[in-house]
Formats: sequence, structure tokens, C-alpha cells
Amino acid sequence: MSHAQSYKTRLATMEDATTLLEIGAKTFRDTFSSYNTPENMNMYLEKTFTLDQLKNELNDPSIIYLLAYDKNVVVGYAKLIEGQNPSSLKTSKAIEIERIYSLQEYFGRKVGQMLMQTCLDIGRQRGYEMVWLGVWEHNPRAIAFYEKNGFETFGSHPFLLGDDLQSDLLMKKKL
Repeated sequence: MSHAQSYKTRLATMEDATTLLEIGAKTFRDTFSSYNTPENMNMYLEKTFTLDQLKNELNDPSIIYLLAYDKNVVVGYAKLIEGQNPSSLKTSKAIEIERIYSLQEYFGRKVGQMLMQTCLDIGRQRGYEMVWLGVWEHNPRAIAFYEKNGFETFGSHPFLLGDDLQSDLLMKKKL
């Protein structure tokens, strides 16, 4: 049975800051806690998922947040960033998908696919020719999802989680 028909996405607004804070911290914890120390998880979350930080980002015109709903419950979100491309993409008009997450109980229920499609649509509507993202090299589920959506690896970059230097694969897709 497909659940996709009951899902909707919309752009997040300043009124959604607390909701974004909650789903952002929860999905990040659920995804990465078992692979990282509690100290490093807390260091990262305390810096990245604060109400002030989210309000600043919601005020920033180069940052786009999307919320995914199942009826009236937020079940996932995505974050796009304009204008912060890696040097290897400097010649392309590209936009980054910095985050795309759904609640674990919605894995396999097409929430991520709907968010991805909305991100790609926004990229096209805004005149971008390429979309790119970074994904932890030890996250095969996410890598497979991006490959299924037509993304190809084009490099890697360091990602600092607390004091643990990790490596993200960089993936891109033509729009």
C-alpha cells in the first residue's frame, strides 16, 4: 500500500523553527548515534541544532528548508543551500542538498523520495543545472538512495563531528 498520497511538503517559515529543531536533532541522533560517541554527538548537536541557529538560517535567503507532512504530523525535512559549492563545481550553476531526513518509522515509505523530488523541482525552478550533496562514507543506505536518484560520486570532503574527523562523499546530479 502506498502512503505517498497523504504526504505533502511545504517551505518552512520562522514559525517552524522549534519543529525543525526537534525533527532535526531527532533524525540526526537516530541516524548517527550508534556510530559516534555521545560526547561527539552532543558537541555537534549543541552547535548545529539550536533555536538561534535555526532562526538565523530561516532568515537567510540562501537557505531553504522544506517540511514533509503525513496529514498534520511532520515526518521529514530537507535543507537546500545556494552559493556554497565545492571548488570542483565552481563552473556549474549548482545548489546543495545539505540535509534530507525522515523519521525512522517512515523509512521505506517514500517520504525521502518526495523530499528529494521537491528539492530537484526547486533546483530546476531556480535555474540550477546541477544539485550536489555530501553523504557520510559509512552510510550505505543513504548512498544507495542517492544513486537510485541518479547521483554520482565526484569527490569527498572532511566532516567534523565533535572532535572526530570523518569523510563525506560528494555526489552530484544534473538537473
